[in-house]
Amino acid sequence: MFRKVFCIALLSVGVLGFSQKKWTIQECVDYAIKNNLQVQAQAYNRDVQTKNLDMAKREYLPAVSGQINNNANFGQSLVGTTSIRNDSYYNGASVGASMLIFNNGRLEKNIRKTGFDVEASLQDIETIKNNIALQIAQQYLNVMLNREIKKISESAMDNAQRLYDRAKITTDVGTTAQTVLAEATASLAREKQNVKTAQINVDKALFAMAQLLQLPDYRTFDVVDIPVPDELTPQIESVEDVLNIAYQNQPVVKAAESRIKSAEAQTEVVKTNFWPTVTATAGIGSFYNNLLNKNTLGYQLDPVTGARTPITERNYFQQYSDNFGQQLSLSANIPIFNKGITKLQVEQTKINESIAKNNLEQQKFQLKQDIQQAQFNADSNYEIYLAAVEAERSTLLALDFAEKSYAAGRSTIYDVTIARNNYVNAQGSVAQAKYNYLFSIKVLDFYAGRGINL
Repeated sequence: MFRKVFCIALLSVGVLGFSQKKWTIQECVDYAIKNNLQVQAQAYNRDVQTKNLDMAKREYLPAVSGQINNNANFGQSLVGTTSIRNDSYYNGASVGASMLIFNNGRLEKNIRKTGFDVEASLQDIETIKNNIALQIAQQYLNVMLNREIKKISESAMDNAQRLYDRAKITTDVGTTAQTVLAEATASLAREKQNVKTAQINVDKALFAMAQLLQLPDYRTFDVVDIPVPDELTPQIESVEDVLNIAYQNQPVVKAAESRIKSAEAQTEVVKTNFWPTVTATAGIGSFYNNLLNKNTLGYQLDPVTGARTPITERNYFQQYSDNFGQQLSLSANIPIFNKGITKLQVEQTKINESIAKNNLEQQKFQLKQDIQQAQFNADSNYEIYLAAVEAERSTLLALDFAEKSYAAGRSTIYDVTIARNNYVNAQGSVAQAKYNYLFSIKVLDFYAGRGINL
């Protein structure tokens, strides 16, 4: 009994420990990349390309094959104008090897082409990983934003609670009207509702994050808070600087460049069809033959006595020993006319080269647009942030005046509530602008090759 209780206690501790775990941004990115289905699917494509490269390299090796033939004949066979009984059994075995000697470098060019395909597939995986990291960073910052808004709402609720407590005291002693307490009660209820809504928004953000990670259980998921500076500085890096780095480092560009090289290499592979193909072959083999309807093949006359000696068939092992042979050959296949198909194939691969080059230009153009958009977002979000900070400062000053005026009896609790709401809204705007600007900076850092670090 004690052992069972002890095991249950250990299990409970393990479950509690798991539920209390908080994920860092790096853990989220690593987990998402490891378990993302798109990454896995692209990894399968990389494995296929790798196998193609392995097969291309093995084309240098000779092809060796063995062959065994068994053949039995029964009945009459035509010999001249007559037929004879020809029951026989044939057994043969051979081993042969063939190897490509010359085809104007086809094997080497095919290996080079397949290597570029492998490199492109690797860069495709990196592109997916980068996109996942960006999505994780954006959602992570969204969680942080909603948590900050919740803190702002909780602070507003605390202030509303203090106003309510004061209003209740003054109303109970008769120094203020019942309407003051009613307004304080309504204000406190609204702030409590705002806190509850903020908590739900935090839970929604965590739920979206858990879905992005494809976690089996989202209810125990939580993330580590990250420090965010109180004051932000403007982004000073130019679009041209980021763009030059992105052209060199972004995997989507590298993948497009590898596919251009692959298309060019494929053209060289197809051009080898214009050249002769020289193949060397070698083989060894032997056979056994038996006439089933008789064992005597004929007679041999003795030159001295004139006696006839019967010639009988040799046994299986004797024939295999006597009939053993070797073959060597060198053959050349010279293309003369194949309906112009090779020429058309070369023209087709040239078109594929143009398609690959066009795709590279498209990727660069899209990358330029994305970076320009990120730079525009960073600049505009920073301006919004500065304006929001100024608005927050002004509304805080207005709130301070409203509270002092209320304490002096020159304004109502309604005026304080309005000033408090304005200040809370200004705080929320600052938080929203701050996290929007941070994400814009992280996007630029990503394109500049500095990774995603929060």
